[in-house]
Amino acid sequence: MRSLRRIVPLPAAGFSLLPPDTQAKKGPVAVRDFHPDLARLAERGILRLRLDSPGPGTDYSSNDYLGFARDPRVSAALAQAAATQGTGAGAARLLTGAHPLHRYLEQRLAALVGLPDALLFNTGYCANIGLLPAIAGPEDAIFSDALNHASLIDGCRLSRAAVFVYPHCQPAHLEALLLARPARRRVIVTESVFGMEGDLAPLADLRSLADRHGAMLVVDEAHSLGLMGAQGAGACAAAGIVPDALVGTLGKALGTFGAFVAGTTDLVAWLCNQARSFLFTTAPPPALSAAATHAVDLAAGPEGTQRRALLAQHRARVAAALRALAVPIPACDAPILPIHLGSPAAALQAATLLRNRGVLALPIRPPTVPEGTSRLRISLSAAHSDVEIDRLIGALTDLRSLL
Repeated sequence: MRSLRRIVPLPAAGFSLLPPDTQAKKGPVAVRDFHPDLARLAERGILRLRLDSPGPGTDYSSNDYLGFARDPRVSAALAQAAATQGTGAGAARLLTGAHPLHRYLEQRLAALVGLPDALLFNTGYCANIGLLPAIAGPEDAIFSDALNHASLIDGCRLSRAAVFVYPHCQPAHLEALLLARPARRRVIVTESVFGMEGDLAPLADLRSLADRHGAMLVVDEAHSLGLMGAQGAGACAAAGIVPDALVGTLGKALGTFGAFVAGTTDLVAWLCNQARSFLFTTAPPPALSAAATHAVDLAAGPEGTQRRALLAQHRARVAAALRALAVPIPACDAPILPIHLGSPAAALQAATLLRNRGVLALPIRPPTVPEGTSRLRISLSAAHSDVEIDRLIGALTDLRSLL
């Protein structure tokens, strides 16, 4: 397997977050003047900087869990399709942007997750902000896990439904809300594996609650598709439950780009008519669908089985090293290992220490995570070599004084 790409290191400790001409100015703020706002982000340690060039260090922040993003076979499938089908769809899917490669991928994805049909979206974000407003409106209620991804939160908001947030992975609290909040349609929304926590939702309990209280269950499988269940079908398949709508992404374990929603044929037909992020955007390039189909076939076959086993070995080794440092480890076997540090400054300092050891584990800060929970998020890949895992474990010992 090919090694993960090298990416630019974090700036050195003590670097200036803003160039001289973007420092906070005194006096009234002009309507178009964002310099003071940027300075306030810098003061809080949460200003983001674009990384625009490769650099030294091994990437431990990628979601390329199975290493397919740079697999030459997936790349070849993309190139071959692009050579004959071009680089873009040219129009929205319901106009002239439709292509047989889109439909073939949808059928392949539906078969993988065990649902009747699927609909492609351009990104996981588009899938969630398209799905939730399509199935819930002002007369409805959505029950959302407190640590759901921003795309789910924004989908809830766009729906204009009443939104009730239940404590993270607490089905008893969710049931109390369901008992107290009747509505025309009720929807329970959760990630399966939570992308920032690396833990697993109580999917069987959620399915049971949805059935008992007449609610839909929507599960975002972004961080479990390709990794869990038979053939990498996801955490729902591993738990033996069927959600009413399953969201999956193609840009993580499958190493390509795009997303989908799977469900009944009626649900998919409804989304074709009501999901605005599907209706009003150019369709994905057909060549990307060819690459994603090839990645699905690899993930569902012996190659995927081998890579999942290697990833589990990597995860076990790094988890043991973190336990030795008294870092709590999620019970879930997902390749996401958060190291909670509290403040943005502490997360930046820890990331810099690791960077100096050739380890790129970028700091995760608000608003990606709640205030006071800034962290490093170690994410592992089957593309990591044993030497790279050794390097990571060695570098983690440098964090002992910060934990």
